[in-house]
Amino acid sequence: MSVGASTVQGRTRWIGTSWKMNKTLAEARDYASGLAAALRAEPGLAAGLQPFIIPPHTAIAATSRVLAGPQGEDDAGVVLGAQNAHWEESGAWTGEVSVPQVRDAGAQLVEIGHSERREHFGETVETTRWKVQAARRHGLRALLCIGEPGSVRDAGESAAYILDQARGALQGLSQEDLDGVLIAYEPIWAIGENGRPATVEELRKPFRALEAEFGETVEGILYGGSVNLDNAAELLGIDGVDGLFVGRTAWQLEGYLQLLRIAGRQGA
Repeated sequence: MSVGASTVQGRTRWIGTSWKMNKTLAEARDYASGLAAALRAEPGLAAGLQPFIIPPHTAIAATSRVLAGPQGEDDAGVVLGAQNAHWEESGAWTGEVSVPQVRDAGAQLVEIGHSERREHFGETVETTRWKVQAARRHGLRALLCIGEPGSVRDAGESAAYILDQARGALQGLSQEDLDGVLIAYEPIWAIGENGRPATVEELRKPFRALEAEFGETVEGILYGGSVNLDNAAELLGIDGVDGLFVGRTAWQLEGYLQLLRIAGRQGA
């Protein structure tokens, strides 16, 4: 576990963001430098929390170097992720990157199965399973994203849908491998620029189902979907939520730092 991680009710509380297809190298370095400086200047900022950030592939190595500090000896306590990685070790997969490659660049976690990858790049339950296995094989955490479309929610089948996604992706993993898996529940209807924030009542049943099936086996279960500074504390108060996976609100450093402060106060 990285420096600064601790537990809430026996589980680490994760607060993270994916930058998606945003930020140049200079912008990534500035964000990482500001984050590392804030965490070092305020030792209590991440108390009870595990911060994580997921840059685009082009910025993983540069971000890793900044977070390591000028001498490379002082880890800022931030887990660094990759937004995707192929399941094969190497080969003729033009445009892809492998788990060994993102690990070599400094990634400690791989995001897998985001709804945008499923919709636009044809990812399936089977390919998410291969990717989870590849990440764990190389000692990286797997952040498995699951979520249902609005039509499934309207039919009252959200819990069954996301359980099928998670079961399929995690099928066959040992408990040792599951110890390095995070699940991020991101309802498709609640994410993105046009997403509608979910209500607490809409989230209770899915999280009860996830907690009942995976709460004792995976490292944590997170929520993502129109998370902002106004609803973050309420979302963290839902039974079964071990943290937040945040989009636009955390793309600017001050927004991310505010989320850390909210999570810290809420868990105190």
